[in-house]
Amino acid sequence: MGKLTVSGSPHFHTEESVSKIMYGVIFSLIPAMLVSFYFFGLAAIVVTLTAVVSCMAFEYLIQKYLIRGPLTIFYGSAIITGVLLAFNVPANLPLGILVIGSAVAIGMGKMTFGGLGKNPFNPALVGRVFLMISFPVQMTTYPRPTAFSTQLTDAVTGPTPLTVIKDGLSRGEKFADLLAQLPDYSNLLLGNIGGSVGEVSAIALLLGGLYMLIRKIISWHIPMAYLGSAAVFSGIFWLISPETYPDPVFHLLTGGLMLGALYMATDYSTSPMAPRGMIVFGVGCGLLTMIIRLFGAYPEGVAFSILIMNAFVPLINKGFKPKRFGEEIKNG
Repeated sequence: MGKLTVSGSPHFHTEESVSKIMYGVIFSLIPAMLVSFYFFGLAAIVVTLTAVVSCMAFEYLIQKYLIRGPLTIFYGSAIITGVLLAFNVPANLPLGILVIGSAVAIGMGKMTFGGLGKNPFNPALVGRVFLMISFPVQMTTYPRPTAFSTQLTDAVTGPTPLTVIKDGLSRGEKFADLLAQLPDYSNLLLGNIGGSVGEVSAIALLLGGLYMLIRKIISWHIPMAYLGSAAVFSGIFWLISPETYPDPVFHLLTGGLMLGALYMATDYSTSPMAPRGMIVFGVGCGLLTMIIRLFGAYPEGVAFSILIMNAFVPLINKGFKPKRFGEEIKNG
């Protein structure tokens, strides 16, 4: 008589599968991908393809020759890691450096812990932070958006909006004067600004996030808690001193906040399981992001905040356990 193999809970009866969910996420990234191709041209296409191919190759090689387990490269997880890693780097990043980041993302951030679904930290962010620490100049040299550009490395570069504000405020300039030097909020919304490949267009990322919510690939808890806490925290300081601190809308539309809240903080294996735990996790990400942006040395804080909160996920899961099926509920 055959034996049944039962995995750990929770158990759901659903028509969804890992590959369906993963490819749903990939489909939701298409709007942001198209916007990045439009504003950064051929360079964005090459960076994205390089990251995807190298992430899939490293996952295959590690599984084939080191772990010697079942191959999962066609489940879609390695593709998502590659796209998100590409979205977190400048379009003019040298491809050799990007391949190193892919190796770290897959090897250190994912396969070291056993592979798909077992990694405690978001692999794309592990790769990004490694590259930021190891190659700070290349990772902070951003090309200016130029529609349908065919240049790969010689594009005109410039600072991101967050860098302009951070540097200007450190010199004692007023926020309103610095904001006048930047594109208006409609351009910030559309993505006509300098920055990493996939983080520039807030509207494209919101469209992708809405698709995932409708498909129930993600729930509202983490994105709303993340974006809401970031807006409230930054809004408090802006109300106290509007000449010194940027307003909440500026923070929401710039940097990697939308990308992080919708795509990286919601990663299944690195975020809490229970809804209340998700809210705590999202609030923690939002507060840490704003603390780093407002008071830290870096103009951006999304990657660090999510990785820090990833480390707290086991503790959050322990503190916000859902009721077990059949558990007696005590009254009074």
